[in-house]
Amino acid sequence: MSTRIVLLRAVNVGGTQLPMAELREIAGDLGATDVQTYIASGNLIADVPGKGADFDRALEKALEKRYGWFRDVISRTPAQVRKALDVHPFDVEQPKYSYVSFLTGKPTAAAITKAETYETGEDQWKVIGTELHIRYANGAGRPQMKADSIGRALKVPGTARNLNTVKKLIELAD
Repeated sequence: MSTRIVLLRAVNVGGTQLPMAELREIAGDLGATDVQTYIASGNLIADVPGKGADFDRALEKALEKRYGWFRDVISRTPAQVRKALDVHPFDVEQPKYSYVSFLTGKPTAAAITKAETYETGEDQWKVIGTELHIRYANGAGRPQMKADSIGRALKVPGTARNLNTVKKLIELAD
């Protein structure tokens, strides 16, 4: 068993409803222990059996079987999440304006080069390993860049959490 911070992409938005109690139940059915969730946006902290990636795929399949929709599941160890926070490359004036998007893999150099062609205004982004770091000048609700377009150009799905949430997930995992 290893502790994982498990992040689900695009739940409880746009009609895809997933009660956190049911997420905890499904994770437990898959063998996870010490299961807890944080806010209703698909954040799960648990001790999971086997390899993290195997648990992620099993959770994706269980959700699809139960609800009929697919959502990417991306997990990291607490140490990996802490490192992503530590290497965040932008000044953090307001943690809610700065995000880490945890990606399913590492984008290619060509994909990053393509994404760099998009206009960002005062917003900033940078890929470091398997994370996309973002700083919105005026908050995610008023972006100057089109983060979805950048994400598509990177060709690697991910799910973003603001730095307040990232810090809380680390705290809960510890």
